[in-house]
Parts: sequence; C-alpha cells; structure tokens
Amino acid sequence: MKLSWHRRQLHLRHPFNIALFKRSDNTVQEVLLVEIEHDGTIGLGEAAPLSTYHQSFDSAEAMLASAAGMLGNDPFAFDAVLGPLWERFGDQPAAISAIDGALHDLGGKILGLPVWKWFGLDPSRAPLTSFTIGIDDADVVVSKVREAADYPILKIKVGTPDDYAILTMVRQEAPNKILRVDANCGWRSAEVAERCRHLSRHYDLELLEQPTAGGDHEALPALRQEGVGPIVADESCVGVDDVLDCVGYFDGINIKLSKCGGIRRAVQMVHTARSAGLKVMLGCMVETSVGIAAAAQLAPLADWIDLDGHLLLADDPFEGLGGQCGRLTLTERPGLGVVERRLQ
Repeated sequence: MKLSWHRRQLHLRHPFNIALFKRSDNTVQEVLLVEIEHDGTIGLGEAAPLSTYHQSFDSAEAMLASAAGMLGNDPFAFDAVLGPLWERFGDQPAAISAIDGALHDLGGKILGLPVWKWFGLDPSRAPLTSFTIGIDDADVVVSKVREAADYPILKIKVGTPDDYAILTMVRQEAPNKILRVDANCGWRSAEVAERCRHLSRHYDLELLEQPTAGGDHEALPALRQEGVGPIVADESCVGVDDVLDCVGYFDGINIKLSKCGGIRRAVQMVHTARSAGLKVMLGCMVETSVGIAAAAQLAPLADWIDLDGHLLLADDPFEGLGGQCGRLTLTERPGLGVVERRLQ
C-alpha cells in the first residue's frame, strides 16, 4: 500500500476562538489529508494535529514519512498495520487517526460497503449534531446565532468574563433551541461551582463540557450529586487510558478521532465508557468532511454528537456528508462516503 499526504489550508466562515486560544484573525485552519492507495483504489483520511495534545504538523508529517514503509500490502490487516504504529509513534494520535481513517475508507471501497454498514450500525439512530458558536463579542455571537437558525442544537463556547451576558442574549435570540456550553478548561476550580450552578439554573442547558482544566476536578462530584450537568469531559479524556479516570467526576466523555487515534480506538473508548456508566459524545476539530465523516460512521453509538467542523468552513473541498438542519448524511456510498468537490 502506498501512503501519501499533503497539507490543505481551509478558510472558516468566521473567526473561531475558544478559551484555550483566542486570535482576532483566527479564520484559517490547516489539516493534513492522507491517501492510501492499493491496486488503484484510494482511501482518504485526515489529521488535525493540535499543540493542545503535544502535536504539530511537522511532527505529524515526520511520523507519516516514517510510516510510509510500514503499511504492508493487505488493506484489511488493521492490527498488523496500526499496532506497530502505536508502539513507535504513540505520541502522534492525529497522524495515526488519518491512517486509520484512510484504511477504513479503502477497505469499505474494496468491499463496496459504507463503514457504518461494515460495522453493523443503524444510521437512523445517529443523533443530530450541534452547531458551534465560538467566543466573540456579544453582538457577533448573536449574529452567528441568527445565521445558525436552521440548526436546532447550538454549542456555545464560554470561558470569558462575559459568559452570563452572552448566554442571556443567546437565550433571548434562540429561546427554544437546545443549548450546550463548552468552557474548554476556561474556569478555575474556585469558581466552577458557582458558574455551573448559575448556568444550569438560568439557561436550560442540555450539558456542560470541560468546565475546568484536566486534573482540576475536585468540585465536580458535588455538582453532579446536586444534579448539575450532565458534565462531559473533553480535554480530560484524550484516549482509551483516560476513560475510567473520568468516572465519578463526569457524566460522559467527548471522543475525537484526532485526539484518540482513529475509528478503532474510538470504538474501544465507546465500549469502555458504556461499561463504566458514562455517556458518549462524538466531537471533532475544524476539519473537512473527510475527518468528520470518519467520526460520523460511529454516530449511531453516541448519545450526543458535535460533528460540525466541516459546517464551519467557507470552502470544504469534499462533499457527501451534509449536515442540513443538524442531520448528517450516512449514505450507501462505500467507505467514508465523501468525494472531492468538483470545481465549478
């Protein structure tokens, strides 16, 4: 099997900021698009390495260059391919995720099956995705909420001194929408209890995501006992080994392929979470439809999905996944089900 990759620059519709990073010009995002070719059939995968998880585009590309000679010639030998990659490059889950996604896309195309059907899943059980509103000035946030009128579930990024005022305006603009909030580690332990109680009491939230930094969870068990939440771990739950550490502190976990290392590792996380009584969200980075589609194959296994990275783009180079009114399209097209958009 032949491995190749290239960087792709994407443009967002609006600047996208969260509590972990804020830039007024944050409208450009790069990703790595990966191809694995076998006997004329090409599988697509995508990596979105982030410094939050100690990865970079340079480290991901160095890993891919080393992995190019390790794939063998059997597109269904997942364990034989991915096992050695984890042993050698375990600190590069985004790049491994891209290879994992490309192998699933390739295998599905060879079999003539969409990945969700290969896994025996029912696409009608996939939840609606939320649509994310990044941190911005209050009037800009309201404008974004209006633009997202067709989406029934909004995820509002918080973690600023103006959280309450912004959420009040959002609720006034969207009184009947389902709201989720995500602090991305933006609150300190000393303030998290008051903030979570206030938000739950005043804004009718579906869930609260990652209120404090990883490891700063002392206030969360008491909040859960009070019925505040559900509280979902994101940055505190990177991979399979972190799932059980979330028990007692969180009600659920957010699984992202570039964070955990791909579809196979995500399935492990789903089953581990279920066995421990944790709910499951499937999330994403800012990615094209390729990366989002890989995660969407597992959407029927999730309680919530936040798979909107491609919907935030002004120029998604792929099509076939959709997302209108929050409904992703899991079609009968083989593999991940997306194709490159034809230039008009």
